[in-house]
Amino acid sequence: GGIVNTDSLEEIEQFPLPDFDAEYRYAQLDEEVKSIRRRDLASVAFMAMTIFETAWQIRGLETLVTDMITDDERAACLLDRITQLSAFRAKRFAAAGVDVIHIGDDVGMQDRMFISPATWRKWLKPRLAQVIDAAREVNPDVVFFYHSDGFVEPIIPELIEIGVNALNPVQPECMDPAVIKERYGDRLAFWGTLGTQDTLPFGTPDQVYHEVATRIRIFAPGGGFVFNPIHNIQAKTPP
Repeated sequence: GGIVNTDSLEEIEQFPLPDFDAEYRYAQLDEEVKSIRRRDLASVAFMAMTIFETAWQIRGLETLVTDMITDDERAACLLDRITQLSAFRAKRFAAAGVDVIHIGDDVGMQDRMFISPATWRKWLKPRLAQVIDAAREVNPDVVFFYHSDGFVEPIIPELIEIGVNALNPVQPECMDPAVIKERYGDRLAFWGTLGTQDTLPFGTPDQVYHEVATRIRIFAPGGGFVFNPIHNIQAKTPP
């Protein structure tokens, strides 16, 4: 029921979204950023699920991607409404002096993209660019890092093109870390790289040690590396 099955454009236009453009939501923001800076730390604003994931959780995955493939105005309407709110948030974070803005939408699966690069290019790339541009109008130096699990190599050059500075998590079960560093390391920083599908749950301490050392050896040269597991440490990972 609801917005998943509606044929009505008007219903999508009127579907209630959070009032992220209301100033009361940012009452603590400016002071919080100053307090982080006083401690000589970098502030990170979290707004992953920036467009696509929010849209499909509202509209239903199958319905949304069908609308996208058939060039349906209902997809454009919902994605535009969410983009507008995300652009507002990014701009407000930049105005508060936030150092890093974390955006992202999962578009990768284990060995291929979840939607085709062409579909991503048409529907999501220009909208993500709007979000980044909105913040950069206020602060050209704000750093953007983009999150997507899985295999996303086909779109990495275009993420760089629209202004992404760092990629998370570089999932080693899905993309070859050495290849990603070699191809894009001069233009992109990396955040993650230690596997939580295989190495952490199933590896011995020695294997974990070896993988950590290997990742640092590959990614540290030239800087631009935040070492981390690629995701939360999963259940059944031996302490």
